[in-house]
Amino acid sequence: MREHLIKAEKLTKVYKLPSEEIKAVRGVDLEVKNGDFIAVMGPSGSGKTTLLDTLGCLNRLTSGTLEVFGRDVSRVRENSLVKIRRGNMGFVFQNFLLIPSLTALENVELPLYFARQPQDRKKIIALLEKLGLGKRVNHLPKELSGGEKQRVAIARALAISPKILFADEPTGNLDTKSAQGIFNVFEELNSDGMTIIVATHNPRLGSQADQIIYLQDGNVVPKEESSLYG
Repeated sequence: MREHLIKAEKLTKVYKLPSEEIKAVRGVDLEVKNGDFIAVMGPSGSGKTTLLDTLGCLNRLTSGTLEVFGRDVSRVRENSLVKIRRGNMGFVFQNFLLIPSLTALENVELPLYFARQPQDRKKIIALLEKLGLGKRVNHLPKELSGGEKQRVAIARALAISPKILFADEPTGNLDTKSAQGIFNVFEELNSDGMTIIVATHNPRLGSQADQIIYLQDGNVVPKEESSLYG
């Protein structure tokens, strides 16, 4: 029986602004088990990023319950959320967020320093080689293509050997071929046992996941009600 890594019940996130309240996520129920490959799909503004950030303990939920690795994190303090993320969760973003002055190798090593894990250059180089970047180890971000930058970002997220990999619109800035290449990487990682939750508005890419959650205005909806297919 596969281990439950995340369990959310009636998960709600509300942003309170001076003039209004924005309900970004509304009462979402979700279970994530070890080895899952889940795509969260929906148009811009549907709540995908907010849901991933909340599941990944980057956001605090407003109401509902959220269990992560068997612990109720609904009302824990920020420093406790940091400890839960550190060494357990890897994050990949649309804009790569690489340090321009560091090589691919140095960018991937960086999270090991913050996670207080030993730095093993042979391991990092092997990881970059696995992602097809063996000849780009000492290149700066400006010397890499968009697809290569995103592969470096994936390697950086994997460097700490996380239990879950979160990817928020990881192909949003890539051409079609590079985007497909990134999803192929996710499929390979998942086949090796990595648990992956990816947000995307691309139906063709999202369909490669084992499970799809459709969001519309913060609500989970059936596929036929998603504006992606309307």
